[in-house]
Amino acid sequence: MKLSGKKLTVVLALVVLVALAGVYTFLQRSADKSSPTPTATAGKDNSNGGTTASKTDGKQSDLPAEQTDIVVIGSELEGLYLARAAADEGLKVKILDPRSAFGGQVLQGEMLFLDETRDDQHRLLVQGRAKELFDGFRNGKIRKLKEFEQYFDKLKKDIPVEQGIKIESIEQNPGQFGGQALNGIVYTTKDGQKKRIVASYWVENTDYAAMVSKLQATRMPGLEKFYGQNNIEYMSSGMMMKFKNVDWAKFQQSFNNMSKEDRSAKFGWGSVDNSFAISLAGMTSKYKPTNDRVFLRGLNAVSQRDGEVIINAFLIYTVDPSDDKSVADAIELGKKEIPLILNHFRKSLPGWEKAELNGFPNYLYIREYNHYETDYVLKPSDMLGAKSFWDNVSIGGYPLDLQGTSANKWGIEMGRPDKYGMPLRSFLLKNYDNVIMAGKNVGASAIAYGSARIQPNTSLAAESIGVVLGQIQGKKKLRELKEADMPQLQQYLASKYSIKLTGVTGNNKLSGWSADEIAKLDTGEIVYASYVKTRKK
Repeated sequence: MKLSGKKLTVVLALVVLVALAGVYTFLQRSADKSSPTPTATAGKDNSNGGTTASKTDGKQSDLPAEQTDIVVIGSELEGLYLARAAADEGLKVKILDPRSAFGGQVLQGEMLFLDETRDDQHRLLVQGRAKELFDGFRNGKIRKLKEFEQYFDKLKKDIPVEQGIKIESIEQNPGQFGGQALNGIVYTTKDGQKKRIVASYWVENTDYAAMVSKLQATRMPGLEKFYGQNNIEYMSSGMMMKFKNVDWAKFQQSFNNMSKEDRSAKFGWGSVDNSFAISLAGMTSKYKPTNDRVFLRGLNAVSQRDGEVIINAFLIYTVDPSDDKSVADAIELGKKEIPLILNHFRKSLPGWEKAELNGFPNYLYIREYNHYETDYVLKPSDMLGAKSFWDNVSIGGYPLDLQGTSANKWGIEMGRPDKYGMPLRSFLLKNYDNVIMAGKNVGASAIAYGSARIQPNTSLAAESIGVVLGQIQGKKKLRELKEADMPQLQQYLASKYSIKLTGVTGNNKLSGWSADEIAKLDTGEIVYASYVKTRKK
């Protein structure tokens, strides 16, 4: 059949289009085979350090992905400062919490006794947004759970939160700077819906490394090495004790009207003022627990007004924060023991004769879990030596307070720093481009962790990192930051947020120490508090 010129042109055009489509398909398939694909892992932390990563079938990656700048895993207070700061700087942030309820140790564990950080001159080191909380706590305006909840509500305002999620798989790519980069997470919601999310940065903000324990991360030695134990054991967990109908005015007046000798004989060292009762370990040590896994140490007690008192002093040993049953069993131990402690207080403390239980928290105060290696791992000598870093994101302080374990129930203090810097590198997971460690996940040796772990230290770091992320968005990645980049970022933190990270000089308590002495301090062979008394000058 003879085609007209117009029809022939149409046919030839169709042939060309079909040929081009075939070439495109061939090239696309070739590219798919040659380019790297994300690796989904579902590893589980093991006791030898690191993780065992296993590939999934990859089909989950076909899920449509929500895209955001930062995903924060968990709702502990410290990481919320990063979320708030980043959101205020214009970044898109989402919080995914594996726990069924929001707020971690503060709201669910009701750890409402806040430890301030101060230097040797007793000057307050708390900076940033956390200062509002700590000032409110000190002056009595933020004492009750409802008041803490209102503060948390301000931190998470307009930031989407999903509770009770379960991480199903993690997608990784080869990192731009070596190692890995986390690309996406597939998770199941509390109602069983499967979702996928991708982000530029991921923040570990749980107290049991819910995300990082599934990565190829290296676990560092814990206190088991220091105490010579064979099994991994973490610092004791706390269960907050809640009481009502306490006559605090009578308690304070009666305590302070006693002679120094009588007070010492009955209570040992301690103090009671209009808000706080500290130690009284002479009284608490007279309580004999019914179970070897629990212990009553000196008091950190605060009057919450209206006859309500909450106390941080009850310890529970051998709790695994990553095991829900271990946590639940520990809470049951507390519910059995705390009523007996109340009876002891009624008999021992003036003003407590009519005191009653005021319920129990939903969760524990978890002090410690695994320590994972970061780009820089803080050491005791950094703290006692008042070291500052070019990439300071916090100015820390507080004694190196190692709370008790079953091997040493009272715990031990490994020295009292004046103040020290905390570098950005101690919050970046080693061998990962874009994983940030918040709060209790800070990169510190098991001994240095005794000080690093305190809330104002890591809260300030998290807020600073959130601000930095906003400032470098579209310009640089965290791992590209060099020493020359930091002054401008630290100046911005100072001018806009009144966060001072430079020009801070602490008292170097290791001046004149030899390299051998410092090395032994860092490994725990030297206990600073006792060694300095006998050390040759």
